[in-house]
Order: sequence, then C-alpha cells, then structure tokens
Amino acid sequence: MTDQKSFPSPNPLLARLRRDDLPPRLAEMWDMAMRDRDEAVLFEVAGNAPEVIEWYYDRFYGEMFHQGRVEVRLKQLARYKLSKMHGCAFCNRGNEKAALAAGVTPEQIAALGNVEAAVFDNKERALLKLCEQMTLSNMEGNLSADLHAEMRTSGFDEGEIFELGVVMAVLTGMAKMLFVFDLVSREAVCPIRPPLA
Repeated sequence: MTDQKSFPSPNPLLARLRRDDLPPRLAEMWDMAMRDRDEAVLFEVAGNAPEVIEWYYDRFYGEMFHQGRVEVRLKQLARYKLSKMHGCAFCNRGNEKAALAAGVTPEQIAALGNVEAAVFDNKERALLKLCEQMTLSNMEGNLSADLHAEMRTSGFDEGEIFELGVVMAVLTGMAKMLFVFDLVSREAVCPIRPPLA
C-alpha cells in the first residue's frame, strides 16, 4: 500500500467544513475516507455542495461502476491502474483495498506496471493497455485498430469497450479535478504538481 506522501497535505482554496458540520451522509463518507484513505479533505470541501458528491457516488459509482456491462473486478483493476499512473495517494490507499476485495490478486497488484506479466490473462492485459491510453499523462492516447482488435478477441464486446471508455474518462476527469483543486494527497509520479507554497 501507498503510505508515504511525496507532497504536502492538500490545502484547497475552497472552504472546508468540519466533520460535525457535514450532513449525515457526508459525515459517513468522511468517516470511511479516514478509515480507508487516511484523509478526508475532499468530503470537507464537498460539504459546500453535498448533492454533487452524492451524484458522483450514487449515480456514477452506484449505477455504472458497480453495475453496468463489465464485471466490477475488471473495473476495480482499471481504476487502481489509473490511480497508480496518476499518482493519487488518496485514491491508491482506498483503490488497492477495493481491488483486492473485488478479486484482484496481490500478485496482479504487484505487477500493475508490467501489463505483459504472466499474472494477467488476455482480457486483463487488453484492459490495462486501454488504461495506458486513457491516463492523464498520455495526450496522444488512442484506441488503435490493434488495441480494439485485442480487446475484441480477448472477450470484450463493443458496448463493454464503450462503457470502459466512459468509466475511465470519468475517473480520469475526476482525478484531474482533485489535483487542480488540491483536494487529495499526491505521489511523486503525479503529472499535476501541487501549487508552490
């Protein structure tokens, strides 16, 4: 697990609400974030517009990420791969636990930097290659004909590929916002640096 912070703790310009001032649902999210991720600045700021973070968790996670066409284990693998590439320390602490709980193996967690590792099957390899195209730092990312063919022959249908693209786009966009608004701790590999003090 990721325990060391490479940058200072988040220090957003947006107002932070104390845990006791959050609505009950956000207070629960704050508690879970502290338990699983060791920080909850995101939820303190989200207290200014609780319906927005509730939309993200209820609609995106509740209706697409944890449901949808693609099995959750594969989406958890993709989410952790993206957060590792993005260097989101906050995300990585919780995403690793969620991936393991969904059935991603410790060996797969350890091998995320090598998509050709024997611990991944063809479908997982194709998924991880798509993650590499969707990451924040890959401005030339592309679902090439070769990658599309690899995804199809490994067992993904067109609807699943489209769903994965949307899921990865939401996760990547959310990562960008978390970094730009300085709401989460980051690792040295994060392509978006925190503001200088």
